[in-house]
Amino acid sequence: MNIESLAHTAEEAAPKLLGAVLTHESPEGTVSITITETEAYSGAADPASHAYRGKTPRNAVMFGPAGHLYVYRSHGLHWCANVVTGTDGTASAVLIRAGKVIEGEDLARKRRGTTVESPRLARGPGNFCQALGITAQHNGTDLLAGAAVALSDGEPVPAALIRVGPRVGVSKAHDWQHRFYLAGDPTVSAYRLSPRAKPPAGA
Repeated sequence: MNIESLAHTAEEAAPKLLGAVLTHESPEGTVSITITETEAYSGAADPASHAYRGKTPRNAVMFGPAGHLYVYRSHGLHWCANVVTGTDGTASAVLIRAGKVIEGEDLARKRRGTTVESPRLARGPGNFCQALGITAQHNGTDLLAGAAVALSDGEPVPAALIRVGPRVGVSKAHDWQHRFYLAGDPTVSAYRLSPRAKPPAGA
């Protein structure tokens, strides 16, 4: 994976990240996960984005440079990992929603629970981070610089396998077609409409 692949808008970069691999080399061991589901979030034009109202200490990493990891806490419960994309100074990031563990499954299962089935180890953004061992300490990591958490190319994904749909669980701009995933892959999370989502005007 190179910076050129990420120097695009979130919507352009999100499908390119399918099939890429996130690896975390920790004192516990190494876990690698192939990305199977992503969601694009931009800045001021995207009501569902953390950067919609401008730059803050929390979302500063979203404003670049591309290739860095933006980590945030969701609902006070789960860590979520995003790959920053676009140009430096413009907010743009891709949420990693799901993946397939390809290395370190025993460690991923230890983190997630011994009874969790393989396809569910990294299904959903919170589970993805838990399986990979990602927390707030990894916020801002340069994923392309050989750090403990790194992003690399995986097997190429045929365009025919890529599906597009609305984002999961967001209440604003919930119908935007910014979710990308691999068709028929058991690791992909189920679509869920937020109960706070409002129907389009006139609906």
